[in-house]
Amino acid sequence: MANSSSVTEFLLLGFSSLGDLQLVLFVVFLCLYLIILSGNIIIVSVIRLDCSLHTPMYFFLGVLSISEIFYTIVILPKMLINLLSVFRTLSFVSCATQMFFFLGFAVTNCLLLGVMGYDRYAAICQPLHYPILMSWRVCGQLAATCVVSGFLISLLGTTLVFSLPFCGSNKVNHYFCDISPVIRLACAESYTNELVIFICGVLVLLVPLIFICISYGFIVHTILKIPSAEGKRKSFSTCASHLIVVIVHYGCASFVYLRPSAKYTSGKDRLVTVTYTIITPLLNPMVYSLRNKDVQLAIWKMIGRSGFSLKTL
Repeated sequence: MANSSSVTEFLLLGFSSLGDLQLVLFVVFLCLYLIILSGNIIIVSVIRLDCSLHTPMYFFLGVLSISEIFYTIVILPKMLINLLSVFRTLSFVSCATQMFFFLGFAVTNCLLLGVMGYDRYAAICQPLHYPILMSWRVCGQLAATCVVSGFLISLLGTTLVFSLPFCGSNKVNHYFCDISPVIRLACAESYTNELVIFICGVLVLLVPLIFICISYGFIVHTILKIPSAEGKRKSFSTCASHLIVVIVHYGCASFVYLRPSAKYTSGKDRLVTVTYTIITPLLNPMVYSLRNKDVQLAIWKMIGRSGFSLKTL
């Protein structure tokens, strides 16, 4: 790819237009990043250590948390360095690598949220067949399919972007190498490439979202048949956390990716991108820990065991 391009590195403009506020942003984003890492690591650890959470729902939550950890590692450390540095360059290969891993984990997250919707449908609408529909073998296959599909789609998207020649400006008006701000720098007609990327975006975002909506249609129909109010509340509470994450994740991602890059507006896109690259990974552990009594109990049990171990020492 580098042989067909005169551009050997990209300059990430990021938040350079904000001047002295960049130091404030560094402190805020660093705190959020540490919370994201610690929160998701706690979720993964609790699910791994507590036998009561060894169920398909928490298995997929654990996989999602692992994906979110790597998803933020791809973007946030470099963004934090750039907020304090004058040199915000990224080599051609590094930019392509960042885009590949970012898209891979982002698509994986979208597919995992769709699978988690199916898991809730199977648990509530097909309780007698649930052990068969969501056996550990099936769960492993679904998780692996999400990861492999995510990175295959990412490979296609990254190849379509970086197969174009870059011979003009190298200033990326964003804080990481995202599709729209990079493809706008290409010095060749990119309509076909953008069309294929747009179709992939529709498939990745709308198909799982439609699948989730259909699943929840059946779930709501089943819950309404439950005679007791307590039974309805308990059934819906297992879905509420998933719904909150789905609305934020798909809403923000759809705003950015379900449109041609010609509609790209750097200011608004950076704001929305911050939401799904920082707020959504932050939202996952907070929502699932604050709204889920099983996770709360497991966390307190883990803290209790840690406190007991320290006392014995």
